[in-house]
Amino acid sequence: MELLKVFITLFILQALCISPRSMQAAAQNSKLFREYIGAQFNNVKFSDVPINPDVEFHFILAFAIDYSSPSTSSNFPTNGNFNIFWDEQYLTPAHVSSIKSSHSNVKVGLSLGGATVGGKPVYFKPSSVDSWVSNAVTSLTKIIKQFHLDGIDVDYEQFSADPDSFTHCIGRLITTLKNNGVISYASIAPYDDDQAQSHYKALWRSYGHHIDYVNFQFYSYDTSTTVTQFLKYFEEQSSNYEGGKVLVSFLSHENGGLAPNKGFFTACERLKSQHKLHGIFVWCADDILANGFPYEKKAQSLLASAS
Repeated sequence: MELLKVFITLFILQALCISPRSMQAAAQNSKLFREYIGAQFNNVKFSDVPINPDVEFHFILAFAIDYSSPSTSSNFPTNGNFNIFWDEQYLTPAHVSSIKSSHSNVKVGLSLGGATVGGKPVYFKPSSVDSWVSNAVTSLTKIIKQFHLDGIDVDYEQFSADPDSFTHCIGRLITTLKNNGVISYASIAPYDDDQAQSHYKALWRSYGHHIDYVNFQFYSYDTSTTVTQFLKYFEEQSSNYEGGKVLVSFLSHENGGLAPNKGFFTACERLKSQHKLHGIFVWCADDILANGFPYEKKAQSLLASAS
């Protein structure tokens, strides 16, 4: 009888020791569809993009960057003071309010950083952690409230700071904005690059429990990627961001990684059958505007049937 009590006690202790991240990692599909918009300045509007009412739809404005204003002759880092670099003429606060009012399943966020500005690389370059966080919280809170936004995405791709500084800057930014009730979700957008992975994995280890989605750029892999390789990459990144909701992705306008016309949706069906399809995101609405968004429609239809 005493031995039985010992076993029961050990079982209860083991159950209590399950981390929130382990619980989060439980296999489940999602109906989440996300699309970046506004980076290419080709007059794309929210209303141009087809929205399936049976999915959770996130627009992600690309980008807000802590670089000098687009109106200046040259761009330089501004230590967390963010400016708007998306097509603000066609993606205004009124447009955000309108699309959210028209579609109850739509949320809108903004992405930080991006790859280039003015044809030159964007670098994450804080003067110090404290000053960067203070400036970022103030400037982003103003933009988020002005545009009635719901969340942020972190898409820095080049770095002039070590992983530890990146971790504390971004981690503190996310937690402060959440604690202040300014945002309801946050995501990160790592890709297959050693330097980028070292920074994002360090951030994940310390702040992963505050990050809701991982928009992994699977289109950064070679265009020869097969379905089998894609699924292998998915498992690798799910391990790198253990417990996270890792979304799969494709480019809307060209081949990159596993393209939508070369097996991407086959891979999605396999993940769905394994209850691992956490969502799909696309780069980007601007590039597919002229072609009528065929793959966006197909992706949303697939997600709508996920259970």
